[in-house]
Amino acid sequence: MSKFVTVLAAVLLLAACKGDAPALQPSQSAGGQSAVVSADEMPVMGPQRHVLAMGDSLFAGYGLDPGQSYPAMLETSLRGGGINVRVTNAGVSGDTSAAGAQRFAFVLDSQKVVPDLVLLEFGGNDLLRGLQPAETRKNLEAMLAEARKRKLKVLVMGMLAPPNLGAGYKAQFEPIYPQLAKKYNAEIVPFFLAGVIDKPELMQPDHHHPTAEGVEEVVKATVKLVGETLPPAPLSSTVQLPHR
Repeated sequence: MSKFVTVLAAVLLLAACKGDAPALQPSQSAGGQSAVVSADEMPVMGPQRHVLAMGDSLFAGYGLDPGQSYPAMLETSLRGGGINVRVTNAGVSGDTSAAGAQRFAFVLDSQKVVPDLVLLEFGGNDLLRGLQPAETRKNLEAMLAEARKRKLKVLVMGMLAPPNLGAGYKAQFEPIYPQLAKKYNAEIVPFFLAGVIDKPELMQPDHHHPTAEGVEEVVKATVKLVGETLPPAPLSSTVQLPHR
């Protein structure tokens, strides 16, 4: 009898995990192949994890339909890989690093659940406005310091300066991300738009924001690191099946 109960519990647990995953459909790339893993390809297992995506229009999904933003597609891909995760999109179009730093603590305080991981993506609008790299550094460091104070894991999305800003500007701006990531023990994506910025067919006409297909490529390039950066689920949250 105890063996039957154990088997039944395992079946019910698997069914509950599958039921927690919405029937999300993967976006299709230009070649007809799915670039983002479908959420129903693997059963979603374990306690729900929470990721907070703090950034600007590159997270907000500027020029895209609902569900095509980076946080939305990232969630679909992570869940497709069996990770029970919800990604909260806190991207605001037009935000500079200063605006991000100003609202960072407020956004963290507004979360119903303390995030397991914070994705930090700022600096693109600083570049567009030609703001001083020292200001960008100060603002990013303020956010990383706040995250460390709260003992939050952070993944920094790095940016590169365009050539038109000059070699001196690039030399000051680009080291900001790896240096701060090292200082605050954060993981880093060296360049968030790597793989799409030099492909016009994957960028919108403004040449600053990826198309939906471009976002898929960015997700493909970063989802593994995001999954690896998520802290392990607390053992106390793991559902235990009864022993025979």
